Amino acid sequence: MEKEFDLAFFDSYREDNRCEVKAAEGGLPQSLWETYSAMANTYGGIIICGVKERQDGSWFATGMKNVSKLKKNLWNQLNDHRKVSINLLRETDIKDYVVGEDVIIVITVPVADRETKPVYINGDMFRGSYKRNHEGDYHCTEAEVKAMLRDQTRKTMDMKVLTNMELSDLEPESVKTYRVWFAAKHPDHAWTKLSDAEFLKRIGAASDDCEDKKLHPTGAGILMFGKEYKITRVYPDYFLDYKDHADPTVRWTDRTYSQSPDWSGNVFDFFTIVSRKLLRMLKVPFKLKDMVRVDETPMHNAVREALVNCLVNADYYLSRGVLIDSYDDKIVMKNPGLSIVGKRQMLRGGDSEPRNANIMKMFNLLGFGEHAGSGVPDIFSIWEQAGYVEPIIEEFFGNTETNEPDKTIVTLPLVEKDQSLFGKGTKKGTKKGTEIAERVELVFQLIKADPCITQMEIASKLSITLKQTKTAFPCVLCLISKALK
Repeated sequence: MEKEFDLAFFDSYREDNRCEVKAAEGGLPQSLWETYSAMANTYGGIIICGVKERQDGSWFATGMKNVSKLKKNLWNQLNDHRKVSINLLRETDIKDYVVGEDVIIVITVPVADRETKPVYINGDMFRGSYKRNHEGDYHCTEAEVKAMLRDQTRKTMDMKVLTNMELSDLEPESVKTYRVWFAAKHPDHAWTKLSDAEFLKRIGAASDDCEDKKLHPTGAGILMFGKEYKITRVYPDYFLDYKDHADPTVRWTDRTYSQSPDWSGNVFDFFTIVSRKLLRMLKVPFKLKDMVRVDETPMHNAVREALVNCLVNADYYLSRGVLIDSYDDKIVMKNPGLSIVGKRQMLRGGDSEPRNANIMKMFNLLGFGEHAGSGVPDIFSIWEQAGYVEPIIEEFFGNTETNEPDKTIVTLPLVEKDQSLFGKGTKKGTKKGTEIAERVELVFQLIKADPCITQMEIASKLSITLKQTKTAFPCVLCLISKALK
């Protein structure tokens, strides 16, 4: 907490690492901004203008002229990003006091949050960042600036302890379902025997790291397991929306959104509901492994991965919310906020910086999400192996006039690169596409058994038309080519 100024102790004050006096006889001194940066980057403190220090370290007031004008100038510079990188002060942080016949100004500087450090001046992060050491201000080294930058992402917004919330604000059924999934994934894990409260604490959904030392939900806990009307108390613009556009003649054929009264509206339940809907679009060809049917393909995992990435990297403080749209030929996922590591690094992989690290942790514990930063490259690789059109990642900067937030859009095409193999616009994963794929396989097996079989005989054996038989042949030739390699 920042040091508080009490006029009654004026005569006993001395400068230290959290207190600095400025004569400010000619107006606001440049050194004031160096001290502002230094205190914000270390412990916080107070800056007192209109005061000098005697040789013995005691103070005396020199007074200030045109106090109202100086305060106006101070606010103007605080809100000028060319002067300081961020304004941390509220109106109550700048006060004037009368000492004898003189007026002094006391500025209370809070410690900057990890996310806003380093606080720097004159538009230069590496030359304009300061730290407080004893009673002096010193330039931060490049290493110190880089350390603060690294620390920015360690505490993500979903780690905040919500002291105005209780564990009863969470949806019990959501917590129960999560615990069932966790136990299935980790049947012998010690956490499976913990109480709900202790389990939520272990996974990062609750914390007692607060002043009252009581257990409260974290931002991640309320987002993952909270009731929608409780979530919006913390994140007013929170919104999740899934629409199925199977019929282009209507706005949507199926919809799941967080404000609907028939479910909780939280992130975890949205994931469970929407992932099932999306995965039903990807029909599975008949395949046995150890005499057991394999019900999923790498594409199923890739779609789940994309959905987790969307939910984990959403900025739930921004408007418009998370929007998932499924069409006959594509899946589109939109989340508010740009990628922390940037689009280029997302595509490159190897650097995981989720916007909501605790939510990522919870999905990871269930086996969903790729913590090592290779999730996006893996999705692209799976799409390439499946022969689909390459996914698209787009970043859009917001528009204040239309209230459009920054957003990231991921489009997963469900159309093959060479659409002529299955007919223009037909996606391989749909019911129709699956029927064609199975037909191709059957034709291939007949030719494999009898290389001299005719197209008419194939059509007769499979009870399909001659045209359907001919349509399957380009794909059959591909399979024969692969078999001969």
